[in-house]
Amino acid sequence: MEDSLFPLDIAAAQKIANPSTSPEPDPNLLKVRDWFKMQSNLEARFGQALRQSIDEVLDGQRTGRFNIKDLEKTEKTYLGTKVEIITRAEFNLGRGEKMDFSISGHDVDSKFTSGDNWTIPREADGHICLLIKASDIKASYQVGLLRIHETLLNLGANRDGKRTPSAAGREAIQWIIPEGRLPENILLNLPDADINAIFKTGSSGQARTNELFLRVQGRLVNRNTVLTVARQDDSLKRVRDARHHLRSEGIMILGHQKQHPHIARALGLRVPDKGSWISIRVAHADDFEPTRRSTRISGQNYAVWKEGDSPVPAPTEY
Repeated sequence: MEDSLFPLDIAAAQKIANPSTSPEPDPNLLKVRDWFKMQSNLEARFGQALRQSIDEVLDGQRTGRFNIKDLEKTEKTYLGTKVEIITRAEFNLGRGEKMDFSISGHDVDSKFTSGDNWTIPREADGHICLLIKASDIKASYQVGLLRIHETLLNLGANRDGKRTPSAAGREAIQWIIPEGRLPENILLNLPDADINAIFKTGSSGQARTNELFLRVQGRLVNRNTVLTVARQDDSLKRVRDARHHLRSEGIMILGHQKQHPHIARALGLRVPDKGSWISIRVAHADDFEPTRRSTRISGQNYAVWKEGDSPVPAPTEY
């Protein structure tokens, strides 16, 4: 895949802004588009709905999977249904008479893909489709609307008679979110050496969790990542125990409780929300480095470790 996510569709999104290159969409489609545009925190809500859908189908706590490519064919098909279900719940959408949703009084069908294009069934002809596309590895997604018409589909069909939007069809899409941010799947983007170390054959859930926070520093780690790595009923307890196991390495693991948000801000780190953590190796901060960001814990100043710092254990309590 090219560096730009879904380049054909982004090009289409740019072209549609020019009314001379594409026809004006129908009023009913615009009503559906405007309904979405009026929703609060639209990009974040769609992103979270997609993150939840993907994570639930991957079922990492039971399977250890974190890559859509590892899903069975039937599971990949079900992912589209899961996106429909979570989207309906997130935006409190009713069911349409013939299609998946009823939005502003109009039937809207839900179509999802994690590939290059959507597959459109015959029964969607003439109907408005909510087109959702996500790339987990790029941490990005798109949402748009298209009223399906024969002239907007490629001629070829698969064995089920489903067809894909043509170049003209992609140009006709009314984008609700041309390119949104999908919450990151950290495990997808780690080097192979780190993945192999974390998921070392025969290692315990605690050992895998320790390795995760040792290797993934300065980045927010969410609850699902921990569940996928630990694969235990008490996976979140493994994070608490990892603080003790990694203390001798100088590693602190910060969450959303106690003084952790204050410490994260003082050290210039992202502040974890509930259900997320961030780890960092620390060093003693000297008074002769007044410009270095630091925080005082149990009578000692700590800063983020940098090359040349002496190794020290992390504080016992924080």
